[in-house]
Amino acid sequence: MKTTLICAAAFILVLAGLPAVAAPLPVTETVPVRSRQIENFKIGSDQTVFGKLEFIGGLELSSPSPLLGAISSIRFRPDGQSFLAVMDTGHWVEGEIARDAEGRLAQVGDLKVTSMIDAKGRTEQVKSAMDSEGLALRDGEALVSFEQTNLVSVYPDPGFAQSRPLKNLPILIPQAELRSNRGLETIVVSPAAGPLGGSTLVVSELSYDEAGHLYAAVLDGPRKGVFSVVRKEPFAVTDGAFLPDGDLLLLERRFSFAEGIGMQIRRIRGEDIKPGAVVDGEVIMQADMGYQIDNMEGLDILAGPDGDIRIILVSDDNHSILERNLMLEFRLVQ
Repeated sequence: MKTTLICAAAFILVLAGLPAVAAPLPVTETVPVRSRQIENFKIGSDQTVFGKLEFIGGLELSSPSPLLGAISSIRFRPDGQSFLAVMDTGHWVEGEIARDAEGRLAQVGDLKVTSMIDAKGRTEQVKSAMDSEGLALRDGEALVSFEQTNLVSVYPDPGFAQSRPLKNLPILIPQAELRSNRGLETIVVSPAAGPLGGSTLVVSELSYDEAGHLYAAVLDGPRKGVFSVVRKEPFAVTDGAFLPDGDLLLLERRFSFAEGIGMQIRRIRGEDIKPGAVVDGEVIMQADMGYQIDNMEGLDILAGPDGDIRIILVSDDNHSILERNLMLEFRLVQ
């Protein structure tokens, strides 16, 4: 027995002296995409204006690859064509749109899909650690909010696809208040010239305080602190983006077997967001199953130099044949 223990100890010492073997980096896969144009937002109608938004056009996306789907947040690059998105299956998605002669969405090119890497070097096989729901871009960084672990991780940009997170940001909201699978859903960066001066914000999906308001927080800057967003039942927050003037648009969706799916967009005044505040805003558009919507999960804003403001929405098909991958575009008209 003594000899066996000595041999085992010697073997452990030998292993300890060996150099660590790095985990293999994830492979980027090309996902071909078929795009079908959507000309009318309201089914069977030529109506174009809905609330304070004008429908410009849309796409229904499909692919022979099972990787397409589950997109939970999307952010466009400054060129207004290329974008970065995340899937709630723990994947990065890089792509680019093309427009037709009338300036409408015409197609989405082939996508580059790569598994995320967490702080332990694990990839999307660990679903509970890689439920990426929100994405924001700032100053060479890609910020990702993970719903089930309630983390905000910072990845380098460029370099996110082959990197572990550089760090995690303090989220300020007590972890015990963030409900399982209803936690950090939305992360957004405010414009530098707006009331929040470039600060980063998070909003929970359905984690609420004793008054029934949704937990949210400004993570940095002069208005750093926890605030609340009035909950609009039966809706849950899925994403958001800031307008150039500093107001926040929140995308919200609902689902019930009795009423089916629905969505709305709410506008929150940036000036109202501060520690301890309870904020609400005007609903600028609503839609239900009579419209070309699905499980709407992502929202981004494209602002043109002439003041033209476009709003892009994307849906999460949950990799289900019963749901669709949509990309819809609207113009803010009021």
